[in-house]
Amino acid sequence: MQDQPIIFVTGGTGHLGYALLPTLLAAGYRVRALTRQPERHAWLAKLGEGLEIVRGDVTDAKLIHEAVGGCRYVVHAAAKFAFWGKREQFECINVEGAANVIRAALAAGVQKYVHISTVVVVGKPLDGRVVDETHPTQPVDPYQRSKLGAEQLALQAGRESGLPVTVLRPGAFYGPGGRYAFNRLFIEDPLKGIRIQVDGGNYITFPVYVGDVAEAILSALYHGRVGEVYNVCGETLTHREANQIISEEAGISPFRLNVSGRLMILVARLWTALSEYTRVEPYYPLNLRSYVFNNWRVSSEKARRELGFTPIPFREGVRRTLEWYAAGGLWRRKKRT
Repeated sequence: MQDQPIIFVTGGTGHLGYALLPTLLAAGYRVRALTRQPERHAWLAKLGEGLEIVRGDVTDAKLIHEAVGGCRYVVHAAAKFAFWGKREQFECINVEGAANVIRAALAAGVQKYVHISTVVVVGKPLDGRVVDETHPTQPVDPYQRSKLGAEQLALQAGRESGLPVTVLRPGAFYGPGGRYAFNRLFIEDPLKGIRIQVDGGNYITFPVYVGDVAEAILSALYHGRVGEVYNVCGETLTHREANQIISEEAGISPFRLNVSGRLMILVARLWTALSEYTRVEPYYPLNLRSYVFNNWRVSSEKARRELGFTPIPFREGVRRTLEWYAAGGLWRRKKRT
């Protein structure tokens, strides 16, 4: 065990970490995972002796420097992800935190640094254009800007300081281990009876099964070219097609109340304004519009070609996600009569 290479992983207990830690351990690595509150994640105890937990976060530069020491690889997956929040919070965690991890990785002389960015650094996809790695980046909200800033820091460190960095840009995570964003909007809300879709469900979404991202990270450690960026996304689906598959797998009505985009934006605008006073994230924040009211035709052809990325079918991913909801007592399939 002591001779196995160590991978330092940030964001070890996030949605991606839930799939990533078991994947890396199963591949024979020792994993040193950073997390703020390990006691809140009982599943960590089931992962075995190959896992070492470091309590803390990426804003603690001294801690990160010490934790990366002795590691052969770094996977930086930690980030503040939310559709609402102050710019300073995103900058502190996503940009300054990434800078801390990058400096520590350079000092440790790691052999590979895999940086987890996001497809949404694009901001607004251009009409009629597929979102590949050459698509212009024009982020439109604080989260997107901070993620692009962090990605640029990593690539700059590669060019100027020799950091052996590979960047992955996943789509919208879904799958076991998370209850936010795509999981909540497309899976959990319909299970609760909140069944709406915007403008007939014609917009194109960009889901990626979280386990597929974990496998892509593992492949990037071996095959990811230094200085390169890879999109990692699943099937191209309209909202209506995604809703239909989810309804069939969950055994619920395919009906969705059609709501106009203008009305939803008005509701989101008012809800977001109210949150300035309540300090509670709105259920439908205004920043959702970039994610929902665009056509995200994302190409992962480069990752397929160079990393062997092969996403599972969306239907299978939904099935596994529903099984996770059921196992956690979060949902129970109704018996057919």
